[in-house]
Amino acid sequence: MDSAVDGLVSQAARGLHLRVAQLISEVEQRLRCEVPALWEYPDARTSEYIAEHIGTILNGLEDGTRLGAIDPPAPEPGRTGQLAQYGIPVGAVLRAFRLGQGVILDRMLEEIPRRTNDPELVGAAARKLIEGANAYVDRISERGVVAFQEERDRRMQRRLSMVQEAGVRIGTTLDITRTAQELADLAAEYFADIVTVDLLDSELRRDGAPAEDPLLLRRVARRSVSEEPSASVAPQQLHTYPKGARPYRALITGQPSLHLLDMPDEPVRGSIPESEAGALRVHSMLVVPLSARGATLGVAQFFRCGASLQFNDDDLLLAQEIAARAAVAVDNARRYTHARATALALQRSLLPRRVPPQSAVDVACRYLPAGARSGVGGDWYDVIPLSGARVALVVGDVVGHGIRAAATMGRLRTAVRTLADIDLPPDELLTRLDDVVLRLSAEASIDTDGEAVEDAGTEGDIGATCLYAVYDPISHRCTLARAGHVLPSVVTRDGTVDLLDLPAGPPLGLGGLPFEAAEVELPEGSLLALYTDGLLEARDHDIDAGVARLRDALARPAASLDATCETVLDAMLPERPDDDVALLLARTRALGARQVATWDLNAEPAAVAGARSNVSEQLSIWGLEEFGFTAELVVSELVTNAIRYGRPPIRLRLIHDRTLMCEVSDASSTTPHQRRARVFEEGGRGLLLVAQLTRHWGTRHARRGKTVWAELGESVAFPQLALALPGWDSG
Repeated sequence: MDSAVDGLVSQAARGLHLRVAQLISEVEQRLRCEVPALWEYPDARTSEYIAEHIGTILNGLEDGTRLGAIDPPAPEPGRTGQLAQYGIPVGAVLRAFRLGQGVILDRMLEEIPRRTNDPELVGAAARKLIEGANAYVDRISERGVVAFQEERDRRMQRRLSMVQEAGVRIGTTLDITRTAQELADLAAEYFADIVTVDLLDSELRRDGAPAEDPLLLRRVARRSVSEEPSASVAPQQLHTYPKGARPYRALITGQPSLHLLDMPDEPVRGSIPESEAGALRVHSMLVVPLSARGATLGVAQFFRCGASLQFNDDDLLLAQEIAARAAVAVDNARRYTHARATALALQRSLLPRRVPPQSAVDVACRYLPAGARSGVGGDWYDVIPLSGARVALVVGDVVGHGIRAAATMGRLRTAVRTLADIDLPPDELLTRLDDVVLRLSAEASIDTDGEAVEDAGTEGDIGATCLYAVYDPISHRCTLARAGHVLPSVVTRDGTVDLLDLPAGPPLGLGGLPFEAAEVELPEGSLLALYTDGLLEARDHDIDAGVARLRDALARPAASLDATCETVLDAMLPERPDDDVALLLARTRALGARQVATWDLNAEPAAVAGARSNVSEQLSIWGLEEFGFTAELVVSELVTNAIRYGRPPIRLRLIHDRTLMCEVSDASSTTPHQRRARVFEEGGRGLLLVAQLTRHWGTRHARRGKTVWAELGESVAFPQLALALPGWDSG
């Protein structure tokens, strides 16, 4: 009986084999209708697999092999895994197996009754066929599921590895363009042939302006498998996508999309050149918006072409995960770039834009922000003209980086200029500045609601260092004091470089500790170098090595002070310094006897007339006769006040520099004050008259006594306000 059944099945298979093309067509038509996903990917070669399966089954039955014992085609597990690569669900594959089995089994069952009239034999053959068909489908389904799962596991592991590698490789710097290029490089290396990254220009500028319509984008990154790609959109070029285009829809909706392309040229126009699209045969693309923290920053597009597998839904999920990480990194870089640009603009706006005119020193100065990671800091420099042709040179460093440090720097620079304007000695000025820093720290430790910050030690403390120097071109003496700052350097005219030995002062913000000043003589032509610690300290050497390198750089001959600045910076700093740097170079000048005249006066009223006579004579020598009347009047008032309210010795000094300066010194520490006299009062108009006749006037105190000074302007016209003073008789 078994042999008869096997023979009958073999005859039926042989007869059906004669119509195998018709059978293959019927199975393919059934599967196309029921499982169309198998034909979405031409590279899957589904029709070939159907023919191989049918041929294997019929050949096995003809040879008398039980259907359940027939081995499927050798590459079958690999083919099932390939379907997994395309993203076809395993359920669709198993359904295809069952549907194909059903069609073949139906045709076999139709063929068997044509070979015999024995109903018992037909029934036995049918039962054997059904049993064998179920066993065959179960076996190939089991193998297919295993292959499918293995491929899914490999793809999942690959996906996790790529996401993990994206976290390592994307966002290594805070540079927007480099971060976007890292995304393109990673994607092109692993799962795309062409990658483009476009960012909204409005998000890059972040200037508060509304987004353009149509949206204006900047091509910040691109990567292609072609050896020499020639993109239709150049790097950093601004461009737009037409409304309705896939990238435009992604930007508007924020939704990613997968597209299988029938005509490659048109859908990718604007993303890659048409010639390259045709040559590489682009067949699928992913469009993924770059979104972070609720904002859409741009769009990334991924293309596959040629022999590469078409993108599927798993690839879209992978692209989304990588793009999400890249978007956060781009947003971090964008935020940092804007914050750094703001801090740098603030820093540069708070630094002196030009050196004020003065004759005490020739000056060259530089400020360099730190590298991208550190950002703008609180280093500053300043040149402040003082009375008596003197000049104050300042260099300081606020601890920290960013806008807060820059803003604190601006407040301290303003405080220094205010304190310098009242002619405080360097050590006393630093004491007052220390009080200012303490007040700023106290203010910073209070939040906006007026409550103390819990961790005030880290949030509220403000630290700074400062070096303040006052140079007098008449005496050639320089008085310096420092608050935790690095020592300055001096280059003598013979090229010797030395560090000035100054008393060590505490950094600003500690409070309660004294500051000391030192006085040194700087002959004409000496070079005084003030700088912040960022010039000396670096990761590759300590401060001692930095000082040695600075000595060598300062000792090199240069054509100008600006050239010396560049020489020092090139020798001391790497391309991207770890800390910001302020550098101030000052070459001393001198005012000789031909520009300064000094007289010692007796403390008696008769000395006033002699003082006026001396002034008139000296102005004639200098060729400044036009200043005679105004200068004599100012000197009369200042000398009279010194005789009446001060103490001897009394000294009168004229300085002929950019302007004419008059100074009267005495041993009293009492500061004169300007007041408005009553109509019938005889006194009280002297300083008011001096204020009207001069550009500036003021008082500076020394260790013993004071000096009242006045600076006459270029104009010698007698002010009308002086004629209108109460009690003034012009006749």
